Amino acid sequence: MRITKESLLRIARENVSQRIHARPDLVAAYLTGSLLQDEPLLGNTTDIDLVFVHPFQPSIRREIVPLSAEIHLDIKYNPRSEYENPRELRTHPWLGPELYAPMRLFDASHFFDFVQAGVRDKYYEPDNSHRRGSLNAQHARNIWSDLPNLPADSPHTLLTYLKSVNHAANAIAVIQNSPLSERRFLRQFQSIASPAGFGSMAGDLVGILGGDQIDKDVLVAGLPDWAEDFSKAGRLPSSDVRLHPARLLYYQRGFETLLQSEQPLSVLWGYLHTWCLAADLLTGKDLANWTSFMNQLGMIGPGFERRCGQLDAFLDKVENVLDNLATLNGINDMDENNISR
Repeated sequence: MRITKESLLRIARENVSQRIHARPDLVAAYLTGSLLQDEPLLGNTTDIDLVFVHPFQPSIRREIVPLSAEIHLDIKYNPRSEYENPRELRTHPWLGPELYAPMRLFDASHFFDFVQAGVRDKYYEPDNSHRRGSLNAQHARNIWSDLPNLPADSPHTLLTYLKSVNHAANAIAVIQNSPLSERRFLRQFQSIASPAGFGSMAGDLVGILGGDQIDKDVLVAGLPDWAEDFSKAGRLPSSDVRLHPARLLYYQRGFETLLQSEQPLSVLWGYLHTWCLAADLLTGKDLANWTSFMNQLGMIGPGFERRCGQLDAFLDKVENVLDNLATLNGINDMDENNISR
């Protein structure tokens, strides 16, 4: 099947139109994610990231809708109440970047115009940029401080570790860019960090994900086990929506493409994160594949303490970047408390 950006945009608009017809009370709908980029496909697969704003609290917050083997909708449902303070959203590390430059597909009563105007106003001023990064860095540090109290061989512990890594890397990304996407996480971080003079941090990030201990061959060999665990977990009644069966090929083909690239270790973030999501739902013998693979990467057991030390050092660098940004622009705690006013 030949997939083009134009055909994907047409599908997005058609689906929004259908849902608005079924739910005329919807406030707004907009497109985010990879489809806003020049090359949305990876391994000839992609998702279409849509956000629908509801007048009240929606019954579900996220839904995966398969359209074909290669394409699915990834839909978020947000209540209107989350958008009530646009000036505060400009410093929100996730909603702020999302609202700055999405593709508007539906807007009742100019709601989106009002919200976006508030977000964009002074969005790139240093104090607002610094605040977005600092919120992520603070969250990452708080999560990291709890890691020594958790069991070193648990999927849930490693998911917690990865959550800290996610916020730490995105503390750098959201200063001037959008949050890092899951399949292109490490590639995007390098493209942001290197021009800014933080190129060594890209290598550090690969290391704290186990890249200093394995090579491409280990990752290729592990793919069948990853796919088996993803499928098992995705069929469970309690499964995470991110493990929906429609996303198996989306990840698998994306990983295979990255593994054949000049930077095969750039697959690590999505590979580890999705496998840990799956393993967190598995028990007993079903954890054997995950345990073996994570031991090879030194991510669990005796190696976990070392990884936490590496993450600590990475966080120190992130905090140093933010401190330098604050010093350069004369930002202090009082400024941080008043940036949204």
